[in-house]
Amino acid sequence: MVINPKKDNKRGFFQRLFGKPVTQPPQDAGCWSYSNGTVVIELDKVPELAHAGGAIRLEGGNLPVKVLIIHGDDGNYHVFRNSCTHGKRCLDPVPGAGTVQCCSVGKSTFDYSGKVLRGGAKDNIVVYPVKVEEGRLRVQLNET
Repeated sequence: MVINPKKDNKRGFFQRLFGKPVTQPPQDAGCWSYSNGTVVIELDKVPELAHAGGAIRLEGGNLPVKVLIIHGDDGNYHVFRNSCTHGKRCLDPVPGAGTVQCCSVGKSTFDYSGKVLRGGAKDNIVVYPVKVEEGRLRVQLNET
């Protein structure tokens, strides 16, 4: 997979100015649960993640942090704390680039390992380990 850190999400100035993310919560709010530091997502209830480039954001309930889950361009699932290290705005995947990008004007861009590629961010973003087991994604949110 080729990473293109210069590719941007196509969004309007005001969408970036107000930090409005493109990625939406899942259509089926009952597709996920959180307990004891682990998020479990039932993949058969999340058509948004069925194909590479798909993404959802999870927040609220008893979830301690906002989370971005993407089905990456590389075919793997990637999970991030949904907070840019430059201004705390939400993140969105950049289709066809192998990256995620802050929804603000600064366009901080990160690779799937969380490493800063460009923009105002000076620190990497948090990446959570994910496993696919029996049609479920299991994401460990405990940070060490």
